[in-house]
Amino acid sequence: MARNRSIVKKAGEQRTRTGNEAAEFAGYVVAVGASAGGLDALERLFQGLDTDSGAAFVVIQHLSPDHKSMMANLLGRHTSMPVVMVEDEMALEANRAYLIPPGSIMRVAQGRLRLTPKNPRGLTLPIDVFFSSLAEQYGARSIGIILSGTGSDGTRGAAAINEAGGFLLAQDPESAKFDGMPRSAIATGWIDAVLPPEELGSRIFAHIQNFSQPEETARPAEPPKPPMALTPEEALFGIQHLLLQIGGVDFEDYKPATILRRIERRMQVRHIGSLEAYFGLLGEDRGEAVTLRRELLIPVTSFFRDPEAFDSLEQLAVDPIVTAKQAGDSVRVWVAGVSTGEEAYSVAMLFAEAFERSRRWPHLKIFATDVEQQNIDTASAGAYPESMAAEVSPERLERFFVKRGNQFVVKPELRQSIVFARHNLLADPPFTKMDLAICRNTLIYFKNNAQERALRRLQYALAPGGFLFLGSSESLGGAHRDFTCLSSRHKLFKVLRPVALPIAGSENPLSAYNLRTKKRPLPPHKGAGIDSAAIEASVASLMRTYVPPALLVNTRHEMVHLFGNIQPYLRLREGGASLELSRVLPDNLVPVASALLYKANKENSVLVSDTLLLRNAEDSPEPLRLSARPLGEIGGERFVLLAFEALPAISGSGESGPEMINVGATATERIDILERELAATRESLQATIEELETANEELQATNEELMASNEELQSSNEELQSVNEELNTVNAENQEKIEILNRMNADLDSMAKAASIATVFVDQDLHLTRFSPDAVHIFKLRDTDIGRRLDDFAHTLDYPDLIEDLTRTLTSGHMIEREATGPRGKVYLARMLPYTVPSSNRKGAVATFVDVTSFYDAERLQTVLDALAEHIAVLDPEGTILMVNAAWRRFAQENGDPLLRHSAPGANYFAACQPRTGAPDDLRSASQAEQGLRAVLSGQQPAFSLEYPCHSPTEPRWFVMHATPIPGRGGGAVVSHVNVTVWKQQEPQSS
Repeated sequence: MARNRSIVKKAGEQRTRTGNEAAEFAGYVVAVGASAGGLDALERLFQGLDTDSGAAFVVIQHLSPDHKSMMANLLGRHTSMPVVMVEDEMALEANRAYLIPPGSIMRVAQGRLRLTPKNPRGLTLPIDVFFSSLAEQYGARSIGIILSGTGSDGTRGAAAINEAGGFLLAQDPESAKFDGMPRSAIATGWIDAVLPPEELGSRIFAHIQNFSQPEETARPAEPPKPPMALTPEEALFGIQHLLLQIGGVDFEDYKPATILRRIERRMQVRHIGSLEAYFGLLGEDRGEAVTLRRELLIPVTSFFRDPEAFDSLEQLAVDPIVTAKQAGDSVRVWVAGVSTGEEAYSVAMLFAEAFERSRRWPHLKIFATDVEQQNIDTASAGAYPESMAAEVSPERLERFFVKRGNQFVVKPELRQSIVFARHNLLADPPFTKMDLAICRNTLIYFKNNAQERALRRLQYALAPGGFLFLGSSESLGGAHRDFTCLSSRHKLFKVLRPVALPIAGSENPLSAYNLRTKKRPLPPHKGAGIDSAAIEASVASLMRTYVPPALLVNTRHEMVHLFGNIQPYLRLREGGASLELSRVLPDNLVPVASALLYKANKENSVLVSDTLLLRNAEDSPEPLRLSARPLGEIGGERFVLLAFEALPAISGSGESGPEMINVGATATERIDILERELAATRESLQATIEELETANEELQATNEELMASNEELQSSNEELQSVNEELNTVNAENQEKIEILNRMNADLDSMAKAASIATVFVDQDLHLTRFSPDAVHIFKLRDTDIGRRLDDFAHTLDYPDLIEDLTRTLTSGHMIEREATGPRGKVYLARMLPYTVPSSNRKGAVATFVDVTSFYDAERLQTVLDALAEHIAVLDPEGTILMVNAAWRRFAQENGDPLLRHSAPGANYFAACQPRTGAPDDLRSASQAEQGLRAVLSGQQPAFSLEYPCHSPTEPRWFVMHATPIPGRGGGAVVSHVNVTVWKQQEPQSS
């Protein structure tokens, strides 16, 4: 296990990283692409996200440049992470969500988000752009997610993330409102997991934790180990052997770092902790083996990849090749490692344009090959997602492609110039007499010796003066002496001398593997005691003795393997080397063999031909028959065994020869009749042909008009689809905003009811826009009156200038306050305040009418109390002073409380009644006053009166205190102090 970890760790250390990789942010970056219907998916995704994952989340949407996005507010309600709208050069931080602003294209570089304006006319693919930059900067620390949306934006960017070793997720199309984008991404085969939005968050966190934690705890429980314990080296060799058996590709020729890096990525996706366990998984899960094989081949390409390099190719190679050709000549091009075909079509477009410029049209034949059959099938179909429009100019897109649904399909005139075929650059024989050989970004994955072999095959394929076009990271190595460099930057070379090598074209990869396994056998298994070499020799002897010569043929009618002495039945032809039966079988056997193979594949049954005659080397006929035996589907492809069964020669003894018949007069007459009928038929046919040609010309003209109309409709449909995506996004945001506004509207209505303040809202033309329930007591309003002018309604206020004041408020922009009386003596404070509608130049005003009658009543009561000469105070049930009159204040200020600390409202009356001296009369009076007042406040006495002395330093004084309870809710009492000194002084005189 320790050795296994060292291998995986070594693979990680050998990863190639760009010099611009951002060092500012060292965590994972999660890029989320969404379009139409994406708001719901985003909300469900963010609700399930761990807010402390240490990753930065970047959301890329298709947003209308004319609409202010509300996404930050909407998503902020579903996550505790900060959600911010990106500004140019904003730095990435952990546990934050970043949103692309409208009208912008966003990239990431050196840990910062960079914005560029969006092209308002051309097709822009913001998700692809950001995914590609993310893959370049963050490599294996990049995570891409494709959510709901139409079209195919994000598909090509997903391929870039996969090539960089990143992790890819997609929303389950069944849970998406629009499944175009998820299905397009899933169809590439790069998506590592397809889940509903609410489950994506836990999958992201599990992926991050899988490599962020120490190795001892990061891996989950491993599946059961194979029956025999293997070392990591043996497990790796077993994986390569298994892949060789499945697809015939020997990955021993590939760089170990590349192989281990891709295996490690699949182990991370499948949560497997060791190479041995992963080898066991491959043995049980053939689908995982196919996925691994496809990832190891890394089919990442695009149209005009590196445009400057293609410009150089056009000027230095394509134009000279076309100029050197004459009418009737052929231009032959070999594109090796073509992947899904974009590069081959790019080269074909360059030659088609060069033909137009030079006014020469030689025959163009491009041989596009790849080792992966799935790539060849994709390239042959010539149908690409609409996101490829960002890689091809509008002129080329219109000339060479036609829009079908959400795909661009290569037009037949371009497609027919390319032959796609499965071909192993390291094992199969090369093509010959090529004017141009292209092999870009394929050699970098090979070991040095494999690179040398591939370069020699490419050199062998070139005609004298041919051109070689390599990738930006590739070089000629030891073959540089045989080429002259035309562009060192763009790796374009011209061959100086051809090479003639004895290249074995029929080598079978499996046989090469068998030779190697003798030197490096797999770990022994139980029951493997017999020498495999003896078994192979026995099988070969049996086949030579009892088995007729045969060919193993695939569905493309290409020879895959030869059995027995097949040489007498082969006839090689001049021209390009090919393994197709039509190029290697005698002419009279080709149609029979093709028919047998087609029918055997279709009916899945054994078929035998009639007796055929084949001329041998002595030019004598030999009878034989062909038999086709279907073998079923093996490794994703169907095979048929075509056998050549020799028959005994036909003996002439005992048999009469064919009967000789003399042609008589009847036969001669019959021939004359048939010739006359044939002549008449020819004349009729000629007339029909002329009519058909005329009708065909008319149809062609009509077809051209229809094609022009179709292209216009497709262009309009493209624009409408883009607008529809933006409208869907805006609609989702508006729906969310409407819910918020409805809730705010309900809150505002409830607040208006609770405040009980009459309120009306008008626009700048005095049209009623809103009113509170209490406003109906002033204006006779109903709900149906919204929209009518306010001056159409009568009001109950004595306020003739109400409408004029409202108009003045709207024009001046200042608040106006007035007091107005209403019915039954009510008094209202009318306040008019102007306002402006946000994001608009429209104005409005709000008028509130507050009932202040109670304030006026309280003020009048205070005035009445102040007019009395008695000292009066109003108390609450606890004895706290609530209100006093002017006489009370003057007496307190003149008698020891100038600041009214003990006598003003808020003070406790019992504390204020405490005696200022210790005289017995004062103490007795204070005690009686307190007891009597408490009895009144508690309801024990209906009233209380007390005469008491309160002498000043200059004169004697007597007062009568009287306390009366306040009936009703709240309770309390009114206390009055009356100065009775004069009466007290007159008592003796009267007596």
